[in-house]
Amino acid sequence: MSLVVFESLKQIHCAQCRQGPLRRLVREAGVPRCLECADLGHLVYLPRGDVALTRRAREASSLCAVVVRFHKRRRRYERLGLLVEDAALARAERACLADAEARARRRERDRLRRAAEDSRFTAAFTAEILRLFPRCPADRAAAIAAHASLRGSGRVGRTAAGRALDEPAVSVAVRAAVRHTDTEYDALLMAGVPRFTARARLVAQIDAILDGWRAAAPREAA
Repeated sequence: MSLVVFESLKQIHCAQCRQGPLRRLVREAGVPRCLECADLGHLVYLPRGDVALTRRAREASSLCAVVVRFHKRRRRYERLGLLVEDAALARAERACLADAEARARRRERDRLRRAAEDSRFTAAFTAEILRLFPRCPADRAAAIAAHASLRGSGRVGRTAAGRALDEPAVSVAVRAAVRHTDTEYDALLMAGVPRFTARARLVAQIDAILDGWRAAAPREAA
């Protein structure tokens, strides 16, 4: 069982040394004593909040005490933190720091892995756009692929069909890019034109651009 130290806002003095008022005290035989008189004065306070640090400090400390305070409205004692040995807290902090560094290295490895995966996928998406639309400018195809496949965006390139490079999904991404970049679609929306009405107005214009991009690229002269 843990020793219990009470935190109090009352004007309480130590029954042994008479010092006070005491912020933290223990009760022995029903009387208050300060931490020095209770042989706990060498311990340091660790507030609650960091679960790993608290667990490690408690395990490393040969002597520790739970600090509690009475909550009037809830009518119960609530834990505030621990009193542990200074050396134990230092060891726990070093262990947690090492863990934090390891987690940071793992996050960086994961970030680099995701970046490489995203780069490969964007390149594959670009290649599929150029296969379906041979006359699409290469830089436009790359920009469309990068936009559609942005991780966490929820765009068509991140859907299951997009990840599989399904032709309808790739075509949807290209059509959306043309709609926003090569037509007055955004201006119509800003003018208050309903979305589906604006799209219907621009179908012929978008189809003409896509048909031009679908045309077979001219062969290079021998």
